[in-house]
Amino acid sequence: MIKRIIFATGNLDKMNEIRMILSNFGIPIVSMKEAGIDVDIIEDGKTFEENADIKAKTIMELTGEIAMADDSGLEIDYLNKEPGIYSARYMGENTPYDIKNKNLIGRLEGVPDELRTARFVCAITTAFPTGEILRSRGTIEGMIGYDIIGENGFGFDPIFYLPEYSCTTAQLDPIKKNELSHRGKALRLMNEQLKNKEVFRK
Repeated sequence: MIKRIIFATGNLDKMNEIRMILSNFGIPIVSMKEAGIDVDIIEDGKTFEENADIKAKTIMELTGEIAMADDSGLEIDYLNKEPGIYSARYMGENTPYDIKNKNLIGRLEGVPDELRTARFVCAITTAFPTGEILRSRGTIEGMIGYDIIGENGFGFDPIFYLPEYSCTTAQLDPIKKNELSHRGKALRLMNEQLKNKEVFRK
């Protein structure tokens, strides 16, 4: 009987989203901290998928339990898809997102709407002690706004503007955000794969 899945993150905002989206799964999803794990994982992959693999496999090998990890980030087309896989480390790991967001808006000063296209990307990996790996990916398309707006999101949400909703992802209701978001899409795809696994039917 599977008692839990360890999610390789210490980000409380991310864990709140994950638990909301996977609330019907029926198996507890715990963070590294809740599992008593304190380890620095070197994310030296070249893609979101490679970094998600590294994190999930590291925690699975360390604990002998099923581990899940995501790697997500913001791609801005005008900036050659920066910050991309370096989103969390953009301008330094401990730099507040308010400063990061102001910097990105500044780098796009004078750039018209049609060239401000961007997307959030999320890749998720689930690693099993058997060596099996499951992967999923989700994206949401939008553009970089001109101001930092909204209190509901975190990270780059206050500058990620959705023209069809006339707001940033930080202005969306959390339920709506989870429905539309890159992480929500990737988690639901992963959920469908996990539900088909024999190990979760016992």
